Amino acid sequence: MAKSQQQPRTDNHWEQVARTPVFQELIRKKKRFILPASVFFLLYYFALPVVTGYSDILNTKVSGGMNWVYLFALSQFFMAWILSLIYVWHANKTDQLVQRINDQKEEKQ
Repeated sequence: MAKSQQQPRTDNHWEQVARTPVFQELIRKKKRFILPASVFFLLYYFALPVVTGYSDILNTKVSGGMNWVYLFALSQFFMAWILSLIYVWHANKTDQLVQRINDQKEEKQ
């Protein structure tokens, strides 16, 4: 029993941080980016098997043995890299909010 009394309880501190306007803004900005980016990624990723499975529109030849299916599949690699670069850019912006939260936390201690 004495051992449990020595351990500080930090639940209340984190609840206070979660109620701050800066933390609320951080969560709002993250959700505003992550949800649309995830939906876009999933739609783009599953578009290839769905479109090729139920349609012949991507089977049109582009040049020689190359058709639109190959180009679309290749574009998924570029799309993943571009999306990850956009995520890094966005994460760098939200890191500023995290720093403000940490600064406020240190001021209160």
